[in-house]
Amino acid sequence: MKPILFAALAAEPGPAATIWTYVAYLLISVALTVWVARTLHKNGRIFLVDSFLGNEALADSVNHLLVVGFYLINIGYVTLALKYGDKPTDARTALETLSTKVGLVLVVLGLMHFFNLLIFSKMRRRATLHRSTPPLLPQAHMKAP
Repeated sequence: MKPILFAALAAEPGPAATIWTYVAYLLISVALTVWVARTLHKNGRIFLVDSFLGNEALADSVNHLLVVGFYLINIGYVTLALKYGDKPTDARTALETLSTKVGLVLVVLGLMHFFNLLIFSKMRRRATLHRSTPPLLPQAHMKAP
């Protein structure tokens, strides 16, 4: 039994290939976006609590806002990218188009993740500098040998 996508592509080259590829692209991309967002939300909380010096309420609030922004940007990109690129006409071009589009979504997700890590690392570094004690002045001088 052939999967629906491949059966449709084999039976009707043309617009059906494009439609089924777009449906598969949207399903895969949205599922990946949701999975990454949930993973980052769950595992990023500890990092945010530390970045906000133990303020859990603030960390949870920022974590939720990050997830909302993550969904908006990624799903917006997915829907905009749907229009661009080659239009599949058969099973081969459908798989190539699908892999290219999903690959770009994964690259965008990865770039957003590293950008967020960079921003919060800088915030954490700045917060730890403000709460650390300043260096002590030397109490004595050593003579050169």
